[in-house]
Amino acid sequence: MKELFPRTIVGGLSLPRMLIGTNWMFGYSHTGPAADHTITRAFASEEDFLPIVRTFMDNGIDAIMGPISTSPLASRAMLHVQERLGRRLLIIDTPIFNVDDTAQARAEAQAVIENSARLGSTFCLVHHWCAEQLVNKNKGTMDRLPDYLSMIRESGMHPGVTAHMPELVTYCDENEYDVETYVQIFNCVGFMMQVEIESVIRLIHGAKHPVMTIKPMGAGRTTPYVGLTFNWNVLREQDMVTVGCFNELEAMEDIEISRAALEHRLPDVNKRSSPAVEQTALQ
Repeated sequence: MKELFPRTIVGGLSLPRMLIGTNWMFGYSHTGPAADHTITRAFASEEDFLPIVRTFMDNGIDAIMGPISTSPLASRAMLHVQERLGRRLLIIDTPIFNVDDTAQARAEAQAVIENSARLGSTFCLVHHWCAEQLVNKNKGTMDRLPDYLSMIRESGMHPGVTAHMPELVTYCDENEYDVETYVQIFNCVGFMMQVEIESVIRLIHGAKHPVMTIKPMGAGRTTPYVGLTFNWNVLREQDMVTVGCFNELEAMEDIEISRAALEHRLPDVNKRSSPAVEQTALQ
């Protein structure tokens, strides 16, 4: 029987330490429009999502993160995958909504959050684009964030925030906001990180709750072996790594590389190909 991927506890719930990322299914390559188009062409229907999600789920990786509820195709695809596989997929939704300080905006935010709950999301994390608009660096607060976290909690989901600004993790802890986890960019090349790697890893190790890290390979700016091995070896045992893949073969490689990193061994993957046989022998 295949050994399932290691798990952690977040808000009293069991989650795999590897989370399924969605940028490379939703069309956000972080490289350019041509790559974005390649992705959206490959994931044009609900059925296109099935092979990659099945591969993760067969390895016990049954949680997926992204702005799922705000994308009609993604929402349909997640329901389709669960129906086809006959298994529940834990959805960590990161919806984008209006955070203006008006009654109309709050009503719009409430509607988005309720839509996330209808999708069956387990976690609803305030997207960084929204959360960072609420930051008051002078006071070290995130004004009105508790209102949205309360909406999420009252809708039956577990609340949290996604962060590109590392300060968000600190502000959530210092103000004791009702979050059960936070998302933070973390990778060995510093891609999209607003401060140096050493500062972010200290922040993660000091966080009160488990941290969901994203972009471990810097959106392709380092190899899976380097990026994943680095993250797994410096994060805490309760923290998670979100991994985006383009197909099920990439998923299998990333899962094996991650298992090997956690077990401190070489991964059992094939060598990279090369037109020069002598070069291939060294890879």
